[in-house]
Formats: sequence, structure tokens, C-alpha cells
Amino acid sequence: MTPVFDGHNDILYRILQAPEKREEIWLTGEGKGHLDLPRMQAGGFAGGFFAIYVPSPVSHDFAEVMTQMDNPPYALPLPDLIDFEGGLPVAFAAAGHLLWMERAAKGAFRLCRTAGEIRAAMAEGVIAGLMHMEGAEAIDEDLDALHSFHAMGLRSLGPVWSRPTIFGHGVPFCFPSSPDTGPGLTEAGKRLVKECNALKVLVDLSHLNEKGFDDVARLSDAPLVATHSNAHAICPSSRNLTDRQLEMIRESRGMVGVNYAVNFLNEDGLKAADRGWVPTLRHLDYLLERLGEDHVGLGSDFDGADVAEVLGDVAGLQGLIGAMREHGYGEELITKIAHENWLGVLERTFGA
Repeated sequence: MTPVFDGHNDILYRILQAPEKREEIWLTGEGKGHLDLPRMQAGGFAGGFFAIYVPSPVSHDFAEVMTQMDNPPYALPLPDLIDFEGGLPVAFAAAGHLLWMERAAKGAFRLCRTAGEIRAAMAEGVIAGLMHMEGAEAIDEDLDALHSFHAMGLRSLGPVWSRPTIFGHGVPFCFPSSPDTGPGLTEAGKRLVKECNALKVLVDLSHLNEKGFDDVARLSDAPLVATHSNAHAICPSSRNLTDRQLEMIRESRGMVGVNYAVNFLNEDGLKAADRGWVPTLRHLDYLLERLGEDHVGLGSDFDGADVAEVLGDVAGLQGLIGAMREHGYGEELITKIAHENWLGVLERTFGA
């Protein structure tokens, strides 16, 4: 079995929606979602980024608008900014759930704070968790909360999800569309990048618009990383990365994790989940061509996206590994994509 280290999942969001069921969701599985501890172990999930995400209040009208994604083209309005006072309690609760998951797993799951700790956990057969924040609503303008979350274990942060924050602007749900959809980082956002660099916190470029991406590239002294993004040249979603952005990531010795969301894989932007491994392999081929074999990995978006039927959930990961093998990828390249490239970029970001 080939171990897989993953760039993004949203199991904490599932737990936040039903905290009274967290033992069932995490420890035994509830027959829903993509992730739980037994299925991770069955699928060779060796570790990954566990996202803290603050959901928007969802109105009936917005839920109806989201159905437009089933019928491209679409351009969906974004929810309003969530302020620090609204974001902090939710993010704090999610971080608490992640710490609980470590204790409840009784040695089968470990929250890691360094690349060396991740390697050690994987060598022991323990699933390695990395605390990530998808959207910085829970960080105040003075960045005091950044230090608090860092002390809890935060090692990766995306300044935005899709809605704006006090730090910058995310790309909307829009197809077809360029990622050039608004202004760049705010002054607070620029300070955030610098402080993340000082703390050795990875700055995630997934969801950030093009001008914000350029600001991070100019300001950061760390590798440029998009934890769960695909190639815009294949699927022209606003969320996917252009060739120019891919070149900048390659030059920085950075990383892209391929997102399994079918509407960001399929060339026509449809949520069709019945197309087998072809869309995923097409993006892998393209990213390998543009980035080189040391800078491509996997970033599932499990529990936050619609994925291919042939994959199903985390227990299907070895099917993806087999599809790479049948596609002609050698074992060394598969190992790099599956986990070694992630470990390498984390070492370049955090140090060993």
C-alpha cells in the first residue's frame, strides 16, 4: 500500500455541524462523508492538512443560487465578510475538535508541528495531522490570534476562502473565469504574510485571487504552495491556477495539490462524477509538465467537495494510486506525488 499525504480535508467542518456525533464521525464512521479513522487506515491515508473553516450563514436564496454550479456557465455572488468576533469562536471550537481527535484516536492519529514529526509518525504507521486554517476570519488585524493558534499547532493558513477577509479577496464561484477577480492583499494581509514567514507558517494560495497571489509571491520568502488547486488551462474555473501562476510556484520550489472536486477537474465545469480517473490524470499530467515531478501532490478536498464515483471516499485512494500506475507513472514518481513532495515542501517551509 502506498502511503498518501493529503493537502486538504474538511472533516472538522463535518464535526462542527454535529459535535454531539463527533465520536461516531471520527472513530467508527457514520456512513456519510469521505473521512473517518477506519477508512483512512483502510485507504492508506498517512496524513494531511486538517482545515479549520468558518462557514457563512446560508440563506435559502444562496442555497438555490449554488445549484447553478450544476449548469455552467455561472457566476455566483459571494457571502459577506465575517469579522473576527464572529469567526474566532467557530475556529477555536474546530481547533479543539482536532486536539480531541488526537486524544480519542489513542495513538492512531497525531497532531504534528514539524516535518520531522510528520515523517516520524508515518514511519510508525500513525496518521499525521497538520492544523490548517482555510480563511483567516479568526485572526485579528493585530495578529495576536495568529500567535495563539500557532501555539495550538497551526502550521498552514490561507488568508481567504472565497469571501473577502480583512486580509484579502478570494476568487468567486465562477465558470468560466480568470482568477483575476479583484484587488490584492490589504495592508493587514501583507503584515500577515510577513508574520507567517517569521513563524514558519505555510501561506496557502488556494482560493486567493490573482492579485493577492502576486502580492504573496512578492512578499514571501517561503515556497509558494496551493494546497488544493488544479490547472486553469484544462478547467477554466476562477479557482484554478494559470500557467503564469504555475511558473511562479515552480520557480519558488513550491507545490500544488490536485483537488479531487469534479467541477474543478472536468473541462466543462460540470459536477459530473461518472468520468472515471481521466480528468484527474489529465490534470496530473499537465501539472507535472508545468511544475516538474518534485512539485505536484494530492489535495483531495475530502468532505468539502463532490468527488469522482470511481474514488468514492478516502478508502478508494489506492485505486487512484493504481490508476497512476496503469497510466504509466513509475513507482518513484508515484511515491513523490503520494507523499514525498509534500514532505519536501514542508521541510523547505518549516525546516526539518
